[in-house]
Amino acid sequence: MTDSAFYHIPVLPQAVVDGLHLQPQGVYLDATVGGGGHSRLILAQDPTVRLVAVDQDQAAIATAQTHLAAYRDRICFWHGNFSQFDPGEQRFQGILADLGVSSAQFDIPDRGFSFRHTAPLDMRMDQRQDLTAAEIVNHWDETDLANLIYTYGEERLSRRIARRVVEQRPFQTTTELAEAIASCVPRKYRYGRIHPATRTFQALRIAVNQELDGLKTLLEKAPHWLAPGGRLAIISFHSLEDRLVKHSFKANPDLAVITKKPIIATQEEVDSNPRARSAKLRVAERLSAAPDGVTGAAAKASKY
Repeated sequence: MTDSAFYHIPVLPQAVVDGLHLQPQGVYLDATVGGGGHSRLILAQDPTVRLVAVDQDQAAIATAQTHLAAYRDRICFWHGNFSQFDPGEQRFQGILADLGVSSAQFDIPDRGFSFRHTAPLDMRMDQRQDLTAAEIVNHWDETDLANLIYTYGEERLSRRIARRVVEQRPFQTTTELAEAIASCVPRKYRYGRIHPATRTFQALRIAVNQELDGLKTLLEKAPHWLAPGGRLAIISFHSLEDRLVKHSFKANPDLAVITKKPIIATQEEVDSNPRARSAKLRVAERLSAAPDGVTGAAAKASKY
């Protein structure tokens, strides 16, 4: 794999920079560094800014280290899931999490994220873990499969798809599974706007990588990693993620919501970077103690 294979154009670039409200001498956390696109934007804003870059994909870390070599004196890397990250006493002026699967993970066949290529049913972002998509597809019972596809894929034909999977398994490759799914849905569904296997593959990827559980943990921990006035910016790509972010921001008494509605890409950006089409950015700010010592919900109320 080449470095360029793991690089993608960062979505909502100016909105991220504006949302983080970058400060001189600030220390920032990119919780999903990927190819390093957003990290480069952050580091390029001010020569005194420093950054911690996290990713659970070792290939992403290696690529980002190359792409960000010019900033190596101001950046450090940590390999692992952001939900397991521990900053110790460090407090950040801003934290960014781009929750989307990188273009490279879709485009590199042997990772098994996409049915555009024949590949093993893998889907692991962290190759050190044991659970793969093949394990779920070939060994989970029909009811559990149907519930998974319905809950994480929001797929209304989940029972029909689970039944066909159980009837025809074992499956070895992505294309075998996608063809089996396509063969069991109604004709008009088969030739709809998206491939009939898309939602099932999303569900499997979320389950394999425990994406929603990891996001819940991040939403619980990240506000405590922020310095007063620090910003938490999260880019989501489907409704399950966005709903979690929205409700968590609103429910946290230590955060003030900056974006009443999510920021989305302009048509111009979508035309130049189709990956931005479904991106939604939400930003919240860590509250500081009010002058009278009031914090949390009371301080939040006084801010507006």
